[in-house]
Order: sequence, then structure tokens, then C-alpha cells
Amino acid sequence: MQILMDAKRIIKKVAVLGSGVMGSRIACHFANVGVQVLLLDIVPKDAPSADKKARNKIVNDALDFALKSNPSPIYLKSFAKRITTGNFEDDMPKIADCDWVIEVVVERLDIKQQVFETVEKYRKPGTLITSNTSGIPIHLMAEGRSDDFKKHFCGSHFFNPPRYLKLLEIIPTKDTLASVVDFLMEYGAKYLGKTTVLAKDTPAFIGNRIGVFSIMSVLHYVEQTGMTVEEVDKLTGPVIGHPKSATFRTNDVVGLDTMVHVANGLYKNAPDDEARELFRIPAFVDGMVKNNWLGSKTGQGFYKKEKSDGANQFYALDLKTLEYKPSQKVKFASLETTKAVDNLKERLRILVAAKDKAGDFYRSTFYQLFAYASNRIPEIADELYKIDAATNAGFGWELGPFEKWDALGVEDTVKAMEAAGNKPAQWVYDMLVAGAKSFYKLEDGKRLYYDIQSKSYKIIPGTEGLILLNNIRETNTVWKNSGTTITDIGDGILNLEFHTKMNTIGGEVIEGINKAITLAEASYKGLVISNEGANFSAGANVGMIFMMAVEQEFDELNMVIKAFQNTMMRIRYSSIPVVIAPHQMALGGGCEMCLHADKVVAHAELYMGLVEFGVGLIPGGGGTKEFALRLSDELQDGDVELNNFRDRFLTIGQAKVSTSAYEAFEFGYLKKGRDVVVVSRDRLLAEAKQQCLQMANEGYIQPIPRGDIRVLGKQALGLGYVGANTMYSGNYISEHDVKISQKLAYVLSGGDLSQPSMVSEEYLLGLEREAFVSLCTEKKTLERIQSILTGGKVLRN
Repeated sequence: MQILMDAKRIIKKVAVLGSGVMGSRIACHFANVGVQVLLLDIVPKDAPSADKKARNKIVNDALDFALKSNPSPIYLKSFAKRITTGNFEDDMPKIADCDWVIEVVVERLDIKQQVFETVEKYRKPGTLITSNTSGIPIHLMAEGRSDDFKKHFCGSHFFNPPRYLKLLEIIPTKDTLASVVDFLMEYGAKYLGKTTVLAKDTPAFIGNRIGVFSIMSVLHYVEQTGMTVEEVDKLTGPVIGHPKSATFRTNDVVGLDTMVHVANGLYKNAPDDEARELFRIPAFVDGMVKNNWLGSKTGQGFYKKEKSDGANQFYALDLKTLEYKPSQKVKFASLETTKAVDNLKERLRILVAAKDKAGDFYRSTFYQLFAYASNRIPEIADELYKIDAATNAGFGWELGPFEKWDALGVEDTVKAMEAAGNKPAQWVYDMLVAGAKSFYKLEDGKRLYYDIQSKSYKIIPGTEGLILLNNIRETNTVWKNSGTTITDIGDGILNLEFHTKMNTIGGEVIEGINKAITLAEASYKGLVISNEGANFSAGANVGMIFMMAVEQEFDELNMVIKAFQNTMMRIRYSSIPVVIAPHQMALGGGCEMCLHADKVVAHAELYMGLVEFGVGLIPGGGGTKEFALRLSDELQDGDVELNNFRDRFLTIGQAKVSTSAYEAFEFGYLKKGRDVVVVSRDRLLAEAKQQCLQMANEGYIQPIPRGDIRVLGKQALGLGYVGANTMYSGNYISEHDVKISQKLAYVLSGGDLSQPSMVSEEYLLGLEREAFVSLCTEKKTLERIQSILTGGKVLRN
């Protein structure tokens, strides 16, 4: 795959020097986007000169370890073939064929300089050369190098794991060509799917400077107040828009030694930092490091897990005694009051105003963070949006420091900060005096930031071509109900978004889909279905299905399923193109919706699957029908037919979920040659709109419902029955699993037909609906649904 950025620079092959945790995973992510990769590392001591396998043992072991890790760094295992391994001594000359060389060796300046000295012998002039250092000054690494090297050299700091964390910091030196910086900023955003942030060559750059300050601020607060590990993680997770791992679990995952290394580096290298003392390591952290309690890598950190009577028992560290005790669930009155508050900004206002221990914690840590972030301008960045972008992308925050501050109200918060002894930087006061009351504002569908130097609002660079629903929803909404919003995204294209809990599909979503298609057919060119939630859709509202089944309202349930099927068919057979743009989870009904689209524009991080089997059901919204239809389109004679049938049967029966959009093609959820993948989440809606518009402008013709679906009847039905019974005999599945499998086989094979036959979609939908409703009458199915609803666990009864 060749990626053309401009007439002067094409990235065909990348060399990654160093195959450790970061190097091997950076190599995998370049392979993810279709680039050939040369991955090199040192030769083991005493490896025979003629034994290539022994000389490449370090690099091969590291790559193998990365590919086996979970979550996987690679979209599809076969993509690993794009990576060629070698060693520094034998294979360094091969970098002459590479367009970009990325250094990812150990964090020692002398070793990096040695590597770059060797690189300069072989790299061709004009080749990009970057370092993935997390803290060593970039300019020091380039000392002694040629002018051409210096012009094409800068820092490119990926965050771990590179596939999943969006931040890529680009750190130029005074010698780096502006064209190189521009290229890397665009390439990272467009092709690697990153939030690329231009950083200055200052200690820890932007992301770690602010993020580690925030962590250290919390650690010192805990040391002073005696708060527990569990209390802090309750307060610093999803409730404030941070990851589930919150503070202490994040440290365990990343490694306490890593955090200590960065904090010590900041204490040493930022002597003029007004908050320097906060980077001193607290006593309890020192104790943990001495005990080698570094987190997941050593088996214990702030938490540990042990087996007790065959079950996992979780323990949390008592920070006063450094002894482990059973992990406790904690509650705060203020958090209880915000459970029903979905809007994060509104929730933050309530929490910071709270009069309990949680409110005290938030006021102290937030006000410190706000003051610190304001004081880092212009030291680490000239523009405030870069600080928010770096913390959000690097640490998984929904709102960065200035965005949180905006949510609380800038002027009122400044007064509260002053009272707490956390006075912000002077430019904040100057901003307020100039009449600017917020750090960000929306204007003509674009998000603007306050530019300190010009004292005016400017559009955030790189966002000009993006379509972000949060920016246009207020002015461009065409229609909405309690669970959906229809937005005009321009050029005759509508967008439908869901905003139910987990974007589950119930009556309000069905109504929204039908309304959107009606509006589009009447006055627009096409429809996109996408949203900016954490997930595209977790599937149908099983709570509603459960209640109807428990109350034995089976006629009504049949009507509800029929309405869902009709809506999916309307997506397929509308007079305008319908493009669906899923991201993250697209499960159950969310997957079925995609199966019926004219085209799917999928984010690369897509966890798609028909998972109904886990709650004792089969796909009932056209998913089973659609698999039968797709099977018909690929069928050939003889054994191949049965092999294909078996594969489709097992995909549903094993509730297979893709670990990427590319794997969704392998499972048959996405169609090769029709559906497309976008690596950049920010660009997903813009690409979906473009695809929809293109279909409309090329003369979209309304499809005709299918009546030519070839089903195999008894031949395939018998295969499904025998397979289920064999699995049951081997104790792999339960008796109820056999019953569900038989229902699934019946629908996929077209029923009890004596020979292969042609049937219609409506015929298959009827079989599907009958099977679905009949399974809802089963006690064991209801037990499975209840287990999911009450505990989120799949029950295999």
C-alpha cells in the first residue's frame, strides 16, 4: 500500500529501530495501515555469526510476544506479514530503502546517539528520521549529525499502546524543516488515526507533563488526607469522563516504575516549575518500588488478585500500612445524586459544588490542575487547545483541563481558585478583561479556541474539514425524539444519531430511523447513521424484551420484532442511499442494522457481532435472514456449500465478535468490495457523508426485495443438528444451547425443505421471527437475559 501525501513524499516502507514494548507495537500499527515495516533490534550476546535465527532472536521474540498480547496491537493477524525482522549489525543497510526511520531504543541519550550515528551511514538523504523518546531532549539527540539529518529529524512520541491511545506528539527542533512537521502532523492524523499535537522540546512534552502532574497531585492529596485507593478510583473514573482504570488501576497497568521515572525526570529537569515539589515521590510509592510492587508486570501494585477457593479475590493496598486488604466498594452521597445526570459538564458542576469528601477532593485537585495548566502556557505550548488535545488523547479524558474549567464557568472558578490558593496565570485574567468568558466557543458549526496572543477566537487547526455533531447539533437539528436526533450535515445529507443508554435500540430509535428515511426520501439526497457516543450501539433493548416475555405478551412481542425487521428492511430498500458509520461496539441489533445498509464506513476499532446466542436467542432483526442471503450469494455446489453454511452457522452460534473492522470482513459482517475502513475516528462522519453523496450523485437506484435466495433445506439442517448434538455429547454446550442451535439451523437452512429451494426475504424473516419469539417463551432464555441485565454476565445454563 502506498500512501501519497504530496508530490514530494510517499511513505511505502518504515524502519523501526528497537523492538521492545513500544517498538514492536509501533511496527504493528504501521502494518495495520498497510505500510511495509522493517523491525530491527540488537544481536544477542554470543550469537553465532552464521546463525541468522539466533541473531534475530531478540527481535523475533519481542514481535511474537506483542502479537500474542491482549488486547492485540494488530488489526488482523495476517497483517503481521507486512513486518520484516532483522538486527542492527546485519540489516541496518536496509534502511536505505525506507522512507521513514523511527528510533525506539532504550531511554539513554548515549545509546540513541550511537544508533543515529549508524543510521546516518545508510539512510538516503531526505528520509524522515524521528525518535519515540518520552523525555530526552530532542535537540540533544541530533548533535553531531549532518544538516540533512537535522532538517528531517524530530520527535514522534507515541503513547502506549500505540494502536489504542490516540496521542502522537510531534516535537521539532530549531533545525527541523516546516514541511517535515506539516507532513508528520497530517500523516499521523489522517493515516495513523492519531490526534497529532505539535509540542515544544520541553521536559515530558505536553501529555505527560500535564497528565503526570494530575496523577502526582492526586497521590499527594491522598497522602495528606488518608483517602483510600478504592475511594480515589471511584472519584477519578467515568464519573468525571476519565477511563474506568481511573488513577490507581491505570498506574498498575502502565507500571508504577514508568510513572516514577517520568515524575523524577520532571523534578530533575524542570527546576523552575512552580509546582516542582509535587513531583517528589510520596513515601508510600517509594515503599512500593522497594518492594517491587510495580503493578500488572510484577503481579501486584495498588491492587492484586489471588485465587481463593477457586474464585478470584481482589485486594487493595492500604497506603498507610502498605498491607493488602479485601477491596471494598465505596459510595459518596454526591455521586449518588449524579447517577441520572448523563451530561458530563452538568455532572462536573454538581460534583465540584458538593459539600462532602468528594467535593473537597474535586475542588482541590481540579483547581491545582487548572492553575498548573494555565502556567504551562507558553512554556510547553502557545495554544491552550493543545493541552486539552494531548491529555484527552494520551490519557483518555473526555474533557481536558481547560474544557473542564469551561464547564464549571471560567470567571466563577477563578474566584474559587484564588480562595483556595491556586491563582491561575495572568493571561486568564487578561482574557476575562478582554471580554472573553470561555476558552472555547462554537461559531458556524466550528469549534474555536481563545488565542492568547491575538486575544481572539480561532478555529482549531486540522478541524476545518471535519464534521462533528457536537458542533452542529444545536443549529442544524431537523427533528428529534427522546432517543434520537436527525441533523442536516450539508449537501443534502441527513445524519441520524442515537443517544439512548449504550445507544441500545428500542421504540424511540425505531421511530427515529423511520422518520429519518421519510425526511430524506422527501427532501434530501441520502442518510448517514452515526453518532459520537462511546459505542455505536450495544444492540436491542433486551430489558424491554425481557419484560414482555415475563408478562407473556407474546403477540405484542411478535409485533415489536416485526416492526424492527420492517425498519431494517426499510434501510435496505429505501429510495435514497443509507450509509452507516459504526465505531467501537456494534453488537446484536447494531450489527443487524449495518448488515442492511447500502454501505458501511467503519472505524478501524470496530467490535461487531451477532451476540444474541449469549442471551438464549438468535438474531431477530434480519441478521439471521441476512446471513442466509449472503450465504446464497456465495454458494457453489457440493461440499463447499455445506462448509460455507457451517461457517455462517458457527459465526452466529459462537457469538463471534470482531476485534477490528478488518476482522469483521473475515466474519462476514462487512462486505469486501463494498464497505470501507477509516482509521481516523474524527474523520469517520465526513467520509461516510462523502460516500453517501457519491452514491446519490451517481444515480442511486432503489433496490428490489430479494426473492431469489437459495437455501439448502434438510441437507444443511441435518448438518446443524448433528453438529449441535456432537458438541453437546462432548460437554461443550448445554441442552439449551442445542435447542437454540436447532432454531438457528432451521432459519439458516430455510426450514424443513426436502431440497435446495429459492425463497424470499419475507419468508426467512417469518422463520426468524417465529424462532426468536418461541425462544422468548423458554425459562432458560429468560434466565440468560436476566443474568445479563442484573450482572452483565453471560449465563450458560
